[in-house]
Amino acid sequence: MTTKRWSIIQAAAVLLAAGLAGCKGQGERSAGPPGPPGVEVIDPDMLAAEQSHTIDAAHAAADAGDYETALAMFREVLAANPTATSAYLGIGDVYMAQQDYAGAEPQYRQAARLEPRNFDAQFGHGRALQLLNRLVEAIKAYHRALVIQPDHPQANLNMATTYLQLGEPHNAVTFAENAVEADRENGSARATLGSVYESVGRYAEAIDQYDAALDLMEPSAPLLMNMINALGQVQRFDEAKNTAEVLVRLDPSAVSYERLGWAHFRLKDYEASMGAYRQAIVIDPAHWPSLNGVGVNAMNAWLLSGRKDEQAAGEAKDALQRSLRANPDQPKVLALLERHQWSLGP
Repeated sequence: MTTKRWSIIQAAAVLLAAGLAGCKGQGERSAGPPGPPGVEVIDPDMLAAEQSHTIDAAHAAADAGDYETALAMFREVLAANPTATSAYLGIGDVYMAQQDYAGAEPQYRQAARLEPRNFDAQFGHGRALQLLNRLVEAIKAYHRALVIQPDHPQANLNMATTYLQLGEPHNAVTFAENAVEADRENGSARATLGSVYESVGRYAEAIDQYDAALDLMEPSAPLLMNMINALGQVQRFDEAKNTAEVLVRLDPSAVSYERLGWAHFRLKDYEASMGAYRQAIVIDPAHWPSLNGVGVNAMNAWLLSGRKDEQAAGEAKDALQRSLRANPDQPKVLALLERHQWSLGP
């Protein structure tokens, strides 16, 4: 589920502009109603201006990493004005920066309750809920944000990723497409749209989006993995192998070498396939998909030898037994061992 965060200073600029939009200019302020002799009367405009300065200073402190000072300033504003939406948003932003999503969520919720038409409040609430894995609630918050700003690229993108997390890719399609339409140079949006298309079986379109994403951003292991899987679905195995070679250079993990072994196997290059699978289990001896790859390659070598290559038979049996010990829920592997009367061993 890769999501881009708004920085606190960006949120500060929006919130400060919104907070000041309805205020009079410095030269237009009313002196306020007269009070009884000797009694000081508080000027509401002056109070609002002072709170704006405090909020501005709090955002500056947060942006500098001084979160304690920022929180103290935001709470000072709330002590004087419990309905100051921008202060709740500021506290929420600080908690998000600290990855305290449980702390951020009620702050955004309160801001959204005070100002239902405040995009930042609804969007921030959605982000916090999504990161807390409260996905149905996050969908509702993002819907409210998109009612306010229907074409917002990040809100559309987050909605799409939330639907993917829920296992509802068909509901994600429109939002992922909207995110790309709103910001065609956004590599993350392209990658997400590719993942959505792949999840609904639109593999050729997924590959196009992955290609576009790779032109716009640095390659990542998840993006390359998705590309390999989509290429495999349309039997473009040469391209899948080339992509897997890039993957193992970027991320030399067991999972990456397993994908390379799989691509070589599909191209009937069994020697290269075995080499990749063996490298995978050197990295992770319990990586059962790669153990299966070694087992199947060795078993094929044994069968092609007319069942005379005892070394290949032993390697196949050992690899498949180890795979089952690592993951017992593999009925096909168990059936294969039983067919050849190879026990699971100790």
